[in-house]
Amino acid sequence: MMQVQNYHVSYGQSEVLHGLEFEVNPGEIVALVGRNGMGKTTLMKSLMGIVPATQGKMLLNNEDMTGFLSHERVSRGVAYVPQGRMIFPTMTVEENIETGLAASNRKTIPDEIYDLFPVLKEMRTRRGGNLSGGQQQQLAIARALVSEPKVLLLDEPTEGIQPSIIKELAQVLKRIRDERGLSILVSEQVLSFVMDASDRIMVIENGRIVHEDNRNEVNEDTIVKYLSV
Repeated sequence: MMQVQNYHVSYGQSEVLHGLEFEVNPGEIVALVGRNGMGKTTLMKSLMGIVPATQGKMLLNNEDMTGFLSHERVSRGVAYVPQGRMIFPTMTVEENIETGLAASNRKTIPDEIYDLFPVLKEMRTRRGGNLSGGQQQQLAIARALVSEPKVLLLDEPTEGIQPSIIKELAQVLKRIRDERGLSILVSEQVLSFVMDASDRIMVIENGRIVHEDNRNEVNEDTIVKYLSV
């Protein structure tokens, strides 16, 4: 579904990502784990077209996305939930979700969105800024899903969310994958969430992929060593 080839990203003269090579298969949830400052958010922003790649390619269904602007990537099937969620706090839940419809052929929010997130249906007239952190994360994911993506990029989705909601979020991601056939790339530091949600785990350190395992073959102690300060 998505292939990243010899991918380099720099800020000015400082290279942050050094020739990343990986793919996310159809219907697969891949977790990218690593400590702060290792390049996770830079990669997510670059795959979305916010930060340009200096070398290499990102392919979606064998189409080269590398030169496309963010809105062009959205129209071709890439959706992004940024770190911090970036919902519109003064707009209602319903209005927030409707902002994602511009990239699809739909005029109204499909029922299956509210089936996935019943709390959003209950709160659809409430302002986004009045929701809890977990509810805002659900709102951000719902907004991304109405664009009908093929690949969903999630940057640090558990940030600021209580543990009970983190487990629910892992289950929702798997349900989205199963029901919609989506490929999902999620960057994360919370290992329990990664173990619950993902099919495959990649570790990034200093802008390079340094370790990779299928979920059922993961040695948690090995991953913890990479996440330790």
